[in-house]
Amino acid sequence: MDSYLFSRRRAARFAQLLDEANGGRRHHVRSRADDQLVALVAVGRRLTQERPDVEVEPDFRVGLRAMLVATAEREGPGATAASTPDGAGAGTRSSLLGAVTARQVRARGAVLVGIAAGAIAVSGISAASEDAVPGDALYGMKRSTERAQLALASSDLSRGQLFLDFARTRLTEATTLRGDLPGFTAVLEDMDADTRQGVRLLTTAAAQRSDTAGLDAVNTFVAGQRRAVGGLLDGADRAERDRVRRSLALLDAARKRSDALRAAIACGLPTPVSGDALGPTPATCPEHR
Repeated sequence: MDSYLFSRRRAARFAQLLDEANGGRRHHVRSRADDQLVALVAVGRRLTQERPDVEVEPDFRVGLRAMLVATAEREGPGATAASTPDGAGAGTRSSLLGAVTARQVRARGAVLVGIAAGAIAVSGISAASEDAVPGDALYGMKRSTERAQLALASSDLSRGQLFLDFARTRLTEATTLRGDLPGFTAVLEDMDADTRQGVRLLTTAAAQRSDTAGLDAVNTFVAGQRRAVGGLLDGADRAERDRVRRSLALLDAARKRSDALRAAIACGLPTPVSGDALGPTPATCPEHR
């Protein structure tokens, strides 16, 4: 109960601070949580003021509006009325309900508006960061969005496929960094790291489940990625060509590992107990020895 009341008070105080920050009437009170809440208000205002000039997708707006309306209906005046003591007189209860409900509606409304503004701003920043490359102001947001996707992935198969998608993204970034050897090399290092992570997760899942679906994903990725990475050799200087060839060698190793695991699954070999950066290292089938 204490925790519940404390959360309600924090929400109400947060609503007051948001209102004040937007030019509303000042409330000459102070809460022990103000230091934390003021920092959150500042973040919200900064996101709102500095959001990039991008168009938020209509589906996102519709979904957010539906969520806010559902929250308001679920936690609005009806909840307050149900919690009023039965012993209160009709007039007192009506006045109390009117005052409490008005304050709560304003508080919840302000909090929901703040959440909505922050969510839309973050969504816009995330969308604007999609084309960012190393050195751009929004590149950190782009990578943070990728980490969030990984955290929300439901399985190793999903995470493995995400890593391969990120490797494709790093390749696109590399094409814009031609002539900048340190930047070009760094982004290819990140691309290879994403490739290893994705291949390892997918080959491990395939070996543990004796299911070649993950290996199919690896082979599809390698086929397309190898052609695209090979295109970086055109017009490259010697240092860039040497670095590109390392990425090509990694892709060849990934395809070789996938084919070896596929053969091991086909001939019924047990799950490999050893492995490396690309996942399990299978034994050779008897007929292939």
